[in-house]
Formats: sequence, structure tokens, C-alpha cells
Amino acid sequence: MSKMVRYKMSEVPEPSKKDWDRVRAIKDKDIDYSDIPEITDFSGFHPYLKRKLYKPIKKTVTCKLDADIIAWLKMGGKGYQTRLNSLLRDCMQIHFAKDSKKPKWNSKTLP
Repeated sequence: MSKMVRYKMSEVPEPSKKDWDRVRAIKDKDIDYSDIPEITDFSGFHPYLKRKLYKPIKKTVTCKLDADIIAWLKMGGKGYQTRLNSLLRDCMQIHFAKDSKKPKWNSKTLP
């Protein structure tokens, strides 16, 4: 058994052209996946929550809301618009999850 070696990211050399050529030469059928469990449950997978993976385009809108709703959102301090956006996104996801397995839209079809 080989000894595990740890490196800091700053110590890892950049892959060379030769390294990338070796990776490209590997066929999918030759990769051993036996030590990786198959993921069958994607219910907890929400890439849109990871802002680095999915960052929707923001649009400025004007809307009228009840005063008590605005007061409640502002009770949390700075960032009430972000909280409102998060609440609306959660509501939207629940709506589409109830309607069907697949959303009827994606980020490319939104206006």
C-alpha cells in the first residue's frame, strides 16, 4: 500500500500537456468506478443555492407590497430584498416540484 502524501494547493504543479494527453486518452469504459457509490437520490441537490454554480441575472422591478410585509422583512436588518428574493425562489421551487418532475422553464427561457 502506498503512503498518502498531502500537498497545499499552492504546491501542486500545473498539469502539463503530457498529463492532459494521458487523461484524454482514457476511455470511459476503462475508468474503475467500483469505489464510488452511485448517486440515485438527487432530492437534496440544489445547485442554484451555491451561488458560484448558479447566479441568476438580477432585474430591477417596482411592486407594491403591504406595509406589514415590508416591516417584517426589514426586521432582519440589512438585506431585506435578498430575503424577499429567497422567499420567492423557495415558493417557486415548491410550486414546480408539486406540478411536475421537470420545471417548464430554465434560465435560458426566462425573459
